[in-house]
Formats: sequence, C-alpha cells, structure tokens
Amino acid sequence: MTNQEHKEQSHQKGELEQVVGERKLIDDRLSKTYQIRSKGIDPYPPRFDRTHTSVEAVTLFENAESAISDIDSEELASARTEIVRVAGRIMARRGMGKATFIDLKDGHGFIQAFARQNTMGDEAYDIVNMLDIGDIVGVEGSVIRTRRGEISVEAQHVTVLAKAIRPLPDKWHGLQDQELRYRQRYLDLISNDKAFQNALLRSKIVRSMRAFMHGLGFIEVETPILVPVAAGAQATPFETHHNQLDRDLYLRIATELYLKKLIVGGIERVFEIGRLFRNEGLDHEHNPEFTTIESYQAYADYTDVMNMVEQLVSTIALETTGSMVLQEVEGIRPEIDLTPPWPRLDLREEINKRTGIDFVETRDVESLSKAMRERGIHVEEGSAWGRLLDKVISAEVEPNLIQPHFLVDYPVEMSPLAKRKPESEGIVERFEGFVMGTELCNAFTELNDPVDQRERFEQQEKMRIDFGDDEADRLDEDFLISIEHGMPPTGGLGLGIDRLTMLIAGEESIREIVLFPAMRNT
Repeated sequence: MTNQEHKEQSHQKGELEQVVGERKLIDDRLSKTYQIRSKGIDPYPPRFDRTHTSVEAVTLFENAESAISDIDSEELASARTEIVRVAGRIMARRGMGKATFIDLKDGHGFIQAFARQNTMGDEAYDIVNMLDIGDIVGVEGSVIRTRRGEISVEAQHVTVLAKAIRPLPDKWHGLQDQELRYRQRYLDLISNDKAFQNALLRSKIVRSMRAFMHGLGFIEVETPILVPVAAGAQATPFETHHNQLDRDLYLRIATELYLKKLIVGGIERVFEIGRLFRNEGLDHEHNPEFTTIESYQAYADYTDVMNMVEQLVSTIALETTGSMVLQEVEGIRPEIDLTPPWPRLDLREEINKRTGIDFVETRDVESLSKAMRERGIHVEEGSAWGRLLDKVISAEVEPNLIQPHFLVDYPVEMSPLAKRKPESEGIVERFEGFVMGTELCNAFTELNDPVDQRERFEQQEKMRIDFGDDEADRLDEDFLISIEHGMPPTGGLGLGIDRLTMLIAGEESIREIVLFPAMRNT
C-alpha cells in the first residue's frame, strides 16, 4: 500500500468513526427525549413567558446590590432579586455533586443558572440531569451571586423548551470548515461570536442608512424584482419564465430605471434598499445576490451625490462603531479614516499617473490593447474598449485606493446612463467611491436627454452583437418613453450594503456578511 493510499484509508476510517460517534450521541439524546416525555413533560412546549433577557437579569441584580450597599454593606452577600424567568441555549454545564451550573446564551449575552437538588426537589432535578449542551431551556428563580462571585439565576424550576437532538460543534474549536460555516450558518451564529455580531452590525447599518435618507427627505419605495428587461447595469441576468403570462422574465440587475421613472412622476427624492441578482462568479467580493441602496435626487448632480455619500458613510460608521475612524484590524485593514471630505481624483490623471496610459490618446481597442500589453496588463481578447479600460482601472488604480477616495469623470463608453460633462469631449459626470481598494459605490449625474439615451442603448445592443458582451446594458423601451415625457436634472447613486458592512466589520469576504451565501454543490 502506498503512502497516499494509506492516508486515504486513514481519512475514510476517521470519517466513519466520526459518523458512528455522532450517531451514538444522537441516539443518546433521543433516548433522553423519550424519558422526558415518559414523565408527562413536552420537550417542545409552545411558549415560555420570559420576563428578562440575560443582560436585563444581570442589570437587575447589580441594581439590587447597589441599593443594599448604600444601606448596609453587611447584607451584600445575601443580595437577591425577585423571581425572574430567563431562557436560552445551554452552552456549557458542570456538575458538582447535587448541584449543576449551566451557562445559558440568549440573543443578548450569557448568564449562569445554578440548579441544586435540595432546592428543586428530586423529580425536577432529574430533568436537569437529562439536559445536554445545545438544549434550549427556561429557568425560573431569583438572581444571586454565587460564592465564587458569579451572577446566576438560582433555579427553582427548569423548563425544557427544545431538546437538541444533534450536538453543537466543539466548544473550543467551533466550526473549522469554512464551507460548513456558510452552509450551516445557524451553527456559526451559535458558536462564533464574530459571526453573530456581524449579523447585528448589518442590521444596525441598514437602520442607520434608512434614518439618514429619511432625514434628507427621501421616500423609500419598492420596485419589481421580476422584470421584462434586465437593464440599468452592465451584468448578465438570471432568466425565468412566467407560466400564466407565457413570457420570459429576469431577476433585476439594478433598480435604477424604475426609480428614475418615479423621478419623472414627480417623487423628487427616492431610494430603495433591496436585493439585486447577477449571474456572475463567486469570490471574496461577489455573490450572485447582494443588497444595495439606490437613490435619486431631482435637481442635483454628481457633486451633490458625492457630498451625500461621504456624509452617509461617515455617519453610519459613527452611529455603529462610535467613531468615523475605523480601527486597524491586523492582517485585514489599516486604520481607515472616513471623515469627510474624501479626496476627488480625476480618472484620466490617475490612470496616467499609475500607468502612463492616456485614455484620450488611446481611444480605440487596438491602441489601448497595445499600451496595456506594453505594461504587462492582461488583455482579454474580444473585449470592447470600455471593458479594457475597466481592466486597467481595476488592476492598476483601485488597489492603491486604501483610504476613501472618489474617482471622477469617466469616458462615455463606460457609462451608458450618465450625463455628458459640459465642455469635456467624451467624458460623463460619473464617480465611483473606493475604500480598501474595493468599489463601494457608483454614481452619476443622470442622463435625461432621451435622444442621447436611445443612442447609448443602441450602442450597447451593438456591443452585445459585435463583441458577444452579455453584460452590455439593454435597451428598455418603456424607460425611454418615460424620460421622453421629461426627467429633471437628477443625481443618482448605487452603494453596496454588503461591502459597506465588510468595511465596517473588518472582514475580507462577503461570505462573512451575507448570512446565506451562494454555495457550490457538495
């Protein structure tokens, strides 16, 4: 037998032993569940009247202690609260003769429960002996401080709320397999405090974002997810079919065109927070479904939107972390200062500075490809000019933008929905925001000239044919009809909520932020 065959055999043996061991644990837990039922107790009751969270119970006791110490410090050792009812998942348990200490975790924190046989009685304490790590229980009793100084609920009654049949991951090592963490996120949340805090942080970020936008007078709306034309961005859509209508539909790749229709309709400040869907690859920055905020403001341009973005992001950071300066996370990010204003960098100047390429002087595929090859930048054959320039930006410019920056004024070929910049041939009023070398947002003064917009869409459709570019934007006739009725000057924004959360949380992968990321088949 070769060494490789021996390793494979040992690995298979280890996997088999693990399966057999887990099966024994499951059988033991099932047996305990039957024993509990045999005592006339439902191990999955429909409700439990919790009076306090773990944090509230601890605070209640600390207040009681404080009141006693102000009156008579000698009575401090006997401090106790009124009866409380807490509930949570058992994360650890320790038996000491006829007493058991249980660490309970709820959605707010931890608290210890202290169960004694002489306090609860033999029959009730028998139930405590049938508990396992992972079970969800309710505990009723006064909050005290044990002789070792631990604030604990002295159990009078313990109620089984959900008997866990499967064991939790190892307490000390948690889920080591990254793929398993993402597939079984519920276990990751139970055993990994950082994952739990990320989930809470994301919610806080969205709440802060909504409050900021409402404070500026924006109206939140919802637009269709199933759309007849997947337009508003350069991306490949997911396709589906509606049986009743007998028509093909697409999952939206952007909310832009519908929101601009509302600007046409007179809603002057509008935004939507919602899921977008793009049939693209998976990596640490991309997931096929992700969340953005898109906003549109009448009588504003991209300069107004730039000012709003830096205020929005810095305010969210302040409200969720207490500072506009994000502290260094070793191995992931340096200290990041989000305090406005953020530097504005001219795109043409920045590309020239980093590469020596002047995109105004290399305005065709052949000359730009030649300049890229000379500088060792990969050229993907068959790409349109705008796609090539985007490669130059992502390879040579973006990685240098660690602190927050705006890149401004893009060529029209890269921006089919942006308004041309006055007195600047071939340039549009567009900016992208970057932090940690990653695009955070994309925005522009919106194109409201219906004739120019139709020509741009037609050019994009031609690119789809000439270059086989499935990601080229699509002509949406209904949108064109809407702006033919007149759309005021408008500043628009698209900002990735997942990436913003990654930045604030100090995470490198979008999979740490999206609770249920797309996964390959096992």
